[in-house]
Amino acid sequence: MEIGVPRETKDQEFRVGLSPSSVRVLVERGHAVFVEKEAGLGSGFSDSDYGQAGATLVPLAKDVWSRDLVVKVKEPLASEYEFLRSGQILFTYLHLAANRSLTERLLESGVSAIAYETVELPDRRLPLLTPMSIIAGRLSVQFGAHFLERQQGGRGVLLGGIPGVKPGRVVILGGGVVGTEAARMAIGMGAQVQILDINVDRLSYLETLFGSRIELLYSNANHLEAAVPEADLLIGAVLISAKRAPTLVTRALLKQMRPGSVIVDVAVDQGGCIETVRPTSHTHPTYIEEGVVHYGVPNMPGAVPWTATQALNNTTLPYVLKLAHSGLAALETDSVLAMGLNVQRHQLIHPAVREVFPDLV
Repeated sequence: MEIGVPRETKDQEFRVGLSPSSVRVLVERGHAVFVEKEAGLGSGFSDSDYGQAGATLVPLAKDVWSRDLVVKVKEPLASEYEFLRSGQILFTYLHLAANRSLTERLLESGVSAIAYETVELPDRRLPLLTPMSIIAGRLSVQFGAHFLERQQGGRGVLLGGIPGVKPGRVVILGGGVVGTEAARMAIGMGAQVQILDINVDRLSYLETLFGSRIELLYSNANHLEAAVPEADLLIGAVLISAKRAPTLVTRALLKQMRPGSVIVDVAVDQGGCIETVRPTSHTHPTYIEEGVVHYGVPNMPGAVPWTATQALNNTTLPYVLKLAHSGLAALETDSVLAMGLNVQRHQLIHPAVREVFPDLV
């Protein structure tokens, strides 16, 4: 099969769909891989690296989008819509629940679109989302600590404090992969940490992981109203697979936070769980609303592309190989990969996305 790897076009998105080592595996299996020139530079991979791996370097985006299978990292932007076509297989992150215009364009084009984030194991784990969630969770505290600095618009709080001065407070909404990794980083910095979640079993697991080093609370209105105003750093880490994130923090509650507090909503690519959060970019990552610094970059792992590209390829390559070998027939024999199918032949397939856009069904 012919496989295309375009250069990402999202603001400061330096990850790339296939690394040279992945290309080498595909070429050795008899597939032809076409990589847009300079697609891997941001991740530390030169054109010569791809050439040595057996890829064909092409100068224009249309030269890779014309292939049978297109492997990306982020969803197609409006400038790429013209490349979508019937008979094409697109394998990438999509997050359609928060993107009606892309959903409509995919339906119009007839492309078969498989989303990394909805590939799902029988135990409900999301293997292609997990590595990026780990990175985003860790970065959420790293970025949050940075924007708490006074020069960045924050309160001037050192999360770890020092002897004689209390540490900052980190409140994490959601105890999944993102929330767990955020807690791990915040604890390491010496912050006071709270996690709120509605899954009691998950809270019990987190207790075995962190013991008394964090406060674990059931997420209800009373606990949210008590925790949010006290947060120096509030992290949104809520995930409902293929659906919009629920709004947990209203504008009215946000107004009770101290000026210069910071919000990092990792759920922004699914609509966000904080009412006042909107998508930002790596170029312009924050804005201030109601006196609170908001960080809403939807492609956070793009800040560490050397790490993120390799982590992503470690999990996506087995599925790319199946698609390259069998095309859409791979979905008939692999139920896990089949869960990733969001759009096919002008039809909305994934049940959760169908619930979000019932008028498009």
